[in-house]
Amino acid sequence: MVKGCSSMKYKNQLKPLMEDEPKGKGLKIAFIGAGSAVWSSRIIIDLILAKSLHGAKVYLMDINMERLNLITSFAKRYASELHADQEFVPTTDRIEAIKDADFVVNSAMYGGHMYYERMREICERHGYYRGINSVEWNMVSDYHTIWGYYQFKLALSIAKDVEEYAPNAWLINVANPVFELTTLIQRHVKIKMIGLCHGYHGIYNVMKELGLPREETEFEVLGFNHVIWLTKFKYKGEDAYPLLDKWIEEKAEKYWEHWRETQVNPFDIDLSPAAIDMYKRYGLLPVGDTVRGGTWMYHWDLKTKQKWYGPTGGPDSEIGWMMYIAFLNMQLQRLYEALKDQKHPLAAHIPPEWSGESIVPIIDSIANNRKGEYVVNTLNLGSIPGIPDNVAVEMPVQIDGKGVHRYIFEPLPKKIRDLVLLPRITRMEMALTAFLEGGREILEDWLHMDPRTKSTRQVQETIDDLLNMPGNEEMKKHFS
Repeated sequence: MVKGCSSMKYKNQLKPLMEDEPKGKGLKIAFIGAGSAVWSSRIIIDLILAKSLHGAKVYLMDINMERLNLITSFAKRYASELHADQEFVPTTDRIEAIKDADFVVNSAMYGGHMYYERMREICERHGYYRGINSVEWNMVSDYHTIWGYYQFKLALSIAKDVEEYAPNAWLINVANPVFELTTLIQRHVKIKMIGLCHGYHGIYNVMKELGLPREETEFEVLGFNHVIWLTKFKYKGEDAYPLLDKWIEEKAEKYWEHWRETQVNPFDIDLSPAAIDMYKRYGLLPVGDTVRGGTWMYHWDLKTKQKWYGPTGGPDSEIGWMMYIAFLNMQLQRLYEALKDQKHPLAAHIPPEWSGESIVPIIDSIANNRKGEYVVNTLNLGSIPGIPDNVAVEMPVQIDGKGVHRYIFEPLPKKIRDLVLLPRITRMEMALTAFLEGGREILEDWLHMDPRTKSTRQVQETIDDLLNMPGNEEMKKHFS
């Protein structure tokens, strides 16, 4: 444990990474699921910009050869154009990528988005808008829990490979569901591991709207992944919550009026009516992806979502989610077109800018013993009072060459703990137990708790159709 209080404040932690002499020689970094090319390309640029990690050997692993060739070609050409001394090695062999690695980054999602969209369609035919995976405080469209059997199995097998073939490595998991997977892996596999999510960056949008410069503002977020709350908010050393209250009183309505007329980004919800309503109900501002959750009062149907999240209905409506998928496809096409252009450097298409992700700075902090403060997911172990030790929490930590150093925090407000976090733990435990033990009972219990359920027949028919979907044969056997 670290003495003192956490204080996430703007610091130029990137400058030393960009100016240091290369120290990465002999370092092995493995990316599992590297074929998620839109995301991977951003992290590869971060690696290339980090001179302190030059000399590292980077393994790019995926089972999709087309995507693997795409991201490998991108990495090698970008590194060559920026004169980065890093070797990029493509492989479809997971063990080859992981063996003797120092860092393993997992971003793999079993089946891809369309696999889960097929299950969502089945659920909606039975009256479950946006699918049975959408439940209170977990409405995010790619946060697959109760129907995530294959995703849980994949992530756990990757962790076990790390335990066997790279026992000294750090596993950095960015694959969803981060809350469930971090808890599952840290309970059952003896490795060094953290889960990461950039959702807390939503606080920067709040700062911008309130006119608060990052370098003069401090914040702290606590909770579970996608269920985090602004527990500390200071501007020039003073409590900044009164500034938020003043904005709500004097500017919110005008802001929402303009926002409803101009919203084109479904993720533009950090100060939406839903966010402010949750703040008023629970006493702290929800941050980032937390705003996408809440109870069913924000999510009954598209009209309800549009009331709280704007004309797109937010990122998890049928409109907003398809906009996001279209954006990913557009960015993927952008990568293909950039590689086809031999007349101009890749940087002319995709500038060499830091992504804002903390993966590469964390690797640098551990590999080069450079102390930094980051928001990560890891087992609670006494950090947040009132939360079980064996549950993964999202919180600020210090990281250096010796690993992760936790703080001890003040308890979260009772209303948030009892009405938000503890019910979310229940859903997490149900999903993990269903995965570990099998059988239909927990799937049935999950749906009998759902306010959209009208009958046991509806429950049985929904589960039957999900398990009988082509591709779910193993899942069907597990839950029989």
